[in-house]
Amino acid sequence: MSRAPGSKSTATQVSFDAAARALRARAIRRLGAVSLGERPLPVPADLDSAVILARGLAGLGLERLPWSAGQRQMLARIRFLRGAEGEPWPDLTESGLAASVEDWLAPALVGRTGLDAIGADDLGQALGALLPWDLRARLDQAAPTHVEVPTGSAIPVDYEAEGGPALAVRVQELFGLDTHPSAGGIPLVLNLLSPAQRPIQITRDLPGFWRGSWAAVRAEMRGRYPRHPWPENPLAEAPTRRAKPRGT
Repeated sequence: MSRAPGSKSTATQVSFDAAARALRARAIRRLGAVSLGERPLPVPADLDSAVILARGLAGLGLERLPWSAGQRQMLARIRFLRGAEGEPWPDLTESGLAASVEDWLAPALVGRTGLDAIGADDLGQALGALLPWDLRARLDQAAPTHVEVPTGSAIPVDYEAEGGPALAVRVQELFGLDTHPSAGGIPLVLNLLSPAQRPIQITRDLPGFWRGSWAAVRAEMRGRYPRHPWPENPLAEAPTRRAKPRGT
């Protein structure tokens, strides 16, 4: 039914305030095309408002969302598999996520009015919509979150590392290991660390490292960290997280 020219109307408008990183709602009174005034309103807790919020946050950059460390790693794992295998892994790059916020993010934001009201639990719910059940079942096998080293330590895999998935581990924890570590069948870039967790070597060939540049690393490191083992033959040494007992 058409409205008579010059009749009064009131409309609710919801918009995203980029400076406040939050939604704003207002009632606008009009006489025809002329605005008679407006007043603030509570933001409706509905999907339409959530879509506006999701689009607004995408415009600011989804990296601002309060992702947990585990959620960031999950995104990195899926991005890695997308690059390695292509379909059916979804496009979870920043641009890919931003292009589909109405589908995966907005439903988890119903009732939220701004960035400060969003928590990691909301994002966990949203992430659940990104991956079909069959791919979720494959994810841990294809791109595990951690790799167990000979000491039993579970070391997190960095899927965002330059050069491919990487493992940062103290070199003493790998003593006795004569095969190169892998995750999901993919050889890892090894960032070998000193006892103080400082980088000492990067390798894609652990057996070759033991038989090659280990001698030079050992010569340098044993003077810096005399309380830690630096054996001539690391393949014959038991892996350890500990320093040598005093007096040995």
